[in-house]
Amino acid sequence: VGLNRDPGFVPSPLVGKPAPDFDLPRLDAPDQRLRKADLLGDVSLVNVWGTWCVGCRQEHPFLNEIARSGEIRIYGLNWKDDSASAREWLAR
Repeated sequence: VGLNRDPGFVPSPLVGKPAPDFDLPRLDAPDQRLRKADLLGDVSLVNVWGTWCVGCRQEHPFLNEIARSGEIRIYGLNWKDDSASAREWLAR
């Protein structure tokens, strides 16, 4: 059955829906917060990642390259990880 499916299609009930409200501590500065309002008004890329995720490790250099270009703001949402591991990964 899987051979007849489009590998580029990733179904999601969230496509076309507004982002939920959130208020999260920053990994690099836990005393600062990131909120939905911080993303409004500009195009931003929100990337969900984890140090345990093989695909995340592969895309990390490319996302850093995009971020350095300054053309789009990138925010990472660290998922199912502990803060120490995530900070260590980002320091690389």
